Amino acid sequence: MKPGKRNLITDVAGLFVGSATDQNIKTGVTVLTADRPFVAAVDVMGGAPGTRDTDLLAPDKSVEGVDALVLSGGSAFGLDAPGGVVDVLARRGRGFEVGPVNVPIVPGAILFDLINGGNKNWTLNPYRALGVEALEVVGEMFDLGSVGAGAGATSASLKGGLGSASIVLENGITVGALVAANPTGQVNVGETAHFWAGAFEMGDEFGGLGPLGERVSFEMAARTKQDFVRQGANTTIAIVATDAQLSNAQAKRLAIAAQDGIGRAIVPAHTPVDGDLVFVAATGKKALNEPIMDLAMLGHAGAVCLSRAIARGIYEAHREPGDVFPTWKDRFLSK
Repeated sequence: MKPGKRNLITDVAGLFVGSATDQNIKTGVTVLTADRPFVAAVDVMGGAPGTRDTDLLAPDKSVEGVDALVLSGGSAFGLDAPGGVVDVLARRGRGFEVGPVNVPIVPGAILFDLINGGNKNWTLNPYRALGVEALEVVGEMFDLGSVGAGAGATSASLKGGLGSASIVLENGITVGALVAANPTGQVNVGETAHFWAGAFEMGDEFGGLGPLGERVSFEMAARTKQDFVRQGANTTIAIVATDAQLSNAQAKRLAIAAQDGIGRAIVPAHTPVDGDLVFVAATGKKALNEPIMDLAMLGHAGAVCLSRAIARGIYEAHREPGDVFPTWKDRFLSK
């Protein structure tokens, strides 16, 4: 198996991603949309989530397709970002038809980046406009690192970031991941440059270092952002996408399995102060041949893609004025 041609979530045909960034505030918004409504699900394992319209994605609810998914910085303020996306999509005629009205379905999730060194003294909530800006620039290619929802992200001792990765399975189904990695846990192993996700790296997509290759102590695996700064600012929010034809219940099962990708790439993960969340987007263009076993492989691929995407987000982060943590490249490649 190998990555798709872009090694991005947009290797799933019909998906498009755009980001808007405000480096003065050190925050941003990332939007995923598609050429038509898609099946979506969500799973939350963190203890401090922030979401909009995620109840609609439960298997027993009546919504059959969504029009976009939004990842945003800004904590509760960032929940305004999906509103801007809804406004634009409605003007374009997208959404659930209710008589003469179209109601776009745009679930979203936020991470906490309010104490990361940026200027938060705004008079007007900026996230609605950032959501509009991100939607206006969606495409198949997009930047990684300190952009969009990952612009203000941090991890324990390093800058966080926006990451993505993909894989094409032997049956021809594509799986991709998009993540804004802002965890309280570490993505690198102790004081080393090695990523916890190193065992799953494809090529040299995040430095080519591979796994650490030596025993890891409990203490090395227990450090969090609070070991480096007094206050934490946390949460990893992600989207795993596939071109497989999935029911809402199957998409939910994929979201649950993909959570393992967070646990493999971030240590510790799913803590009480993280809002770790995984959306799934399924475009339905390829049928499953063996539903149970194919779904099991999709779950594994989703977790692997998500681990790789997390490491890529941190690896691609770049330095900005006022940062509270160094980037991975500044810390390990400048020596």
